[in-house]
Amino acid sequence: MPSLVEDEERLGWLLALLAQGITLELAEIGRGVVLSVNSMTGYARVQGQDDTLVWSWEAKSVNGKGLELRFRFPAGYDFLELTAREAVQKRFKRGNLMISLNVDRLKKGAPLVVDEAVLAQYIEIACRWHDKAPGLASPQVDGLLALRGVLVDPGEEDVAPELLEARGKALMVSFGQALDALTAMRTAEGRRLADVLRGQLTEIASLVGQAEKLAACDPATIKERLRLQVLALLDAVPALSEERLAQEAALIAAKADVREELDRLSAHLSAAGDLLASGEAVGRRLDFLCQEFNREANTLCSKANDIELTRIGLALKAIIEQFREQVQNIE
Repeated sequence: MPSLVEDEERLGWLLALLAQGITLELAEIGRGVVLSVNSMTGYARVQGQDDTLVWSWEAKSVNGKGLELRFRFPAGYDFLELTAREAVQKRFKRGNLMISLNVDRLKKGAPLVVDEAVLAQYIEIACRWHDKAPGLASPQVDGLLALRGVLVDPGEEDVAPELLEARGKALMVSFGQALDALTAMRTAEGRRLADVLRGQLTEIASLVGQAEKLAACDPATIKERLRLQVLALLDAVPALSEERLAQEAALIAAKADVREELDRLSAHLSAAGDLLASGEAVGRRLDFLCQEFNREANTLCSKANDIELTRIGLALKAIIEQFREQVQNIE
């Protein structure tokens, strides 16, 4: 439930819109001003341990068109990936997430040993390919030892199934905490984005209101301008047929009247408010709505035959582009 401070912010925003001459229907873009959006950017790191191991989960999230997951596990812990992947998919809808697990022993026991059978297989494969392609570099000891399975921790051998299961549960508890922290950071960043988006929508609404009040958009002014242009057309081409005159008059009227574009901009503002207040992952739909905003602003500029209307159209294009850039960060 919104706090008193949030309610006051909402009320102040609505009053600011109404002061600009925007209708109450348009002011609905402020509904539930606690704009329920999440950012796709975040970072979290959580540590845990048991009697023998200490581990840390690290999760990084950046912008993405969909939900893309990349995991990095130490040898022997790949069995966690399916469960971890399902947990992430339940939490997030969009973003590129890079998740890694690091595990170390609390007490260092016996030194690492080389699994000579595994090493021999790697050497045999490397030599065979070197013979097929002499230009390839010869295998180096450090490179071979870095391959998975070559170095073995004696303390990790023959772990009892019940111990492995308990360890997996403990690791997933820590993973859940890491997802909680990542969610919190994405939510906090989303609140900051919400403030920016709210201000940009208010500015767009203000510009639309200014355009609606211009004399150039007044029906009587448009009618008079149309009459003068038709008279000028008749003077230029006296023999113009009635059919052709009607066509030219219709074209002039369509170009002179920008009320349809302003109405659509108002409708897009209302739609943006609905999306932001829905509490869902709306980044893609807002991105599409930005294209519609931009289309109407371009048409407004192309139709403008008044310096002030042209200025407003250009200002609309600038703020819509800023809005679109911020929308790219929304889940």
